[in-house]
Order: sequence, then C-alpha cells, then structure tokens
Amino acid sequence: MPPARHSGGMGRRGGAQPWAFVPPLLLLLGLAAPGGSYRPVIVVHGLFDSPADFRHLLAFINESHPGTNVTVIDLFDGGESLKPLWVQVEGFRRAVTPIMANAAAGVHLLCYSQGGLICRALLSTMPEHNVHSFISLSAPQMGQYGDTRYLRWLFPRHLAANLYRLCYTRRGQGVSVCNYWNDPHHRQLYLNSSDFLPLLNDERRNPNASAWKRNLLRIQNLVLIGGPDDGVITPWQSSLFGFYDANETVRDMRSQPVYVQDTFGLKTLDGRGAIGGCAVPGVPHTAWHSNRSVYAACIRPWLT
Repeated sequence: MPPARHSGGMGRRGGAQPWAFVPPLLLLLGLAAPGGSYRPVIVVHGLFDSPADFRHLLAFINESHPGTNVTVIDLFDGGESLKPLWVQVEGFRRAVTPIMANAAAGVHLLCYSQGGLICRALLSTMPEHNVHSFISLSAPQMGQYGDTRYLRWLFPRHLAANLYRLCYTRRGQGVSVCNYWNDPHHRQLYLNSSDFLPLLNDERRNPNASAWKRNLLRIQNLVLIGGPDDGVITPWQSSLFGFYDANETVRDMRSQPVYVQDTFGLKTLDGRGAIGGCAVPGVPHTAWHSNRSVYAACIRPWLT
C-alpha cells in the first residue's frame, strides 16, 4: 500500500484532494435527530485528549453530513489515558456496545492516535460488532519507536535506545505507551514481555487469534491516515502499518511479516480491496482532527 505523494489517496475511493458522550460515561453530541441518512460515527480520542479536542471535527461532520449522530467517547481522558490499554479496551467496549445496538445499518469508528490501537483491539475482541468503516487517524498501528519531544517529556530519564528497560517490565506494562513500544533492536523482549501489541498482531501465540481475526474482518473498510510531518508517530509509516526492520529501515505494510502471514487479517482486507486512506504531508500530530482539508479528502468520503 504505497502512500500517495501529494495529499494522499490510496484504496478504491480514488485520488484524494489536498488535505484527520451518554451519561455520565458518555456525552452524546448528536448532530441531528435520529433517522438521518448517514451511519452514526463513534470517535475514540488519543493520549491525553478529551472530547473537547474534537470540536472542529464535529463541526466538519455537521457541515458536510447534517443529520449524522456523532458520539465522542468521554472516557480515559487526560492522564487516565496512560492506563493499560486492555483496561481501556474493556471500558470502551462497554461504552460503544449500546451505540452499536441502536444502529441497525452499522456505525463508523473514527479513532485518533493511541485510540486507533484501542479501536483495533475493540474490533478484534467484539464478535458481534457492526462497524462499517474503521478510520485510523494517525495511529501507531505497528507500534512506536524513536526519540521525539513528546517522548522526552513523558519519559525524561529514558531515550528510545534504552526505554525497553522500562517498557518491557511488569511496571512498564502498566503504562499505555509501553503496551505498543516496539523496539526493533530487542525483538524477543518485545514479543515475550509486551502484553498488548504482540497479542493483537498475533506475533506471539494467542489462543484467540482465529476468533480475533474473524471479528476484525467484519469491517467493510479500513482507512489509514498519516503523514511524514506528524512529529509524534515514529516512524510515521506505522500509521499505515509500516515499521522499522532491525536496521531501522522502514518497510511498508506489504513487507511486514504480519501482512505476509496474514496473522490478523491485513492481507485479506487488502485482497478484497478494503484498505484505503491518505498519506498527507504538512500536518503535525495534534492537527489531524482539526484540519479541514484532511477531513474533506480523507475522512468525509467514508462517512456514508
């Protein structure tokens, strides 16, 4: 899935143009009365975010798709987003289940940054989900590795080269970021000590792997969005299922063992033409959900 060079565009939607709650657990931000012509949209935020960060996205959807019911999950906001990802997955599962149950034609799942991994785990572990399009917005789908200002702020005593000493411990696995820290120089430690991403990718023996793959394949579309100027997701191609090899050379999605072996369904989705999205330059990480061009070219076409 080579990324388009201009403003992105891959998959069967064609070329892209320039360019991404229910009481008290959720604050429902309904944009119109029920019965509109568009499927409901569920939004899952990223690390340190809250529903307030998505006001621009909500406005864009309201303008282009009036009548759409949009729910931004108000859960694990701010510092709570550092909790282990399996804990968050369970909480989000309880939150989205009633929304899905009330959507006979299915829903769209739009998930940003760390939320993209939470959503993939939701899709894998929910046998009866009815997600039509899963839109992964600048999410580290193949993990995270590399020094960024964000990382130095979060782990001031650790650089990328030695963060494995913390992340691949029981204590480290209690922090969400460590659940998807993927150090290409300590592959066995990652496989043996990380409690989340190796299981989700079926890189480590997982008795639920067949069922999880079957569940994920219920989606109609997988939409991957990211770009080279993100500045947080490292390598940025992780948002498109690319990642480093042992020499820190980035290999694209189709070169990844999880794709070649079709461990969790990527190759199957690609084979049926279900993978689309955008690679967009010039967008920093915190601007994906507030950039009107990103929304217009890379998100709006999938919100049917």
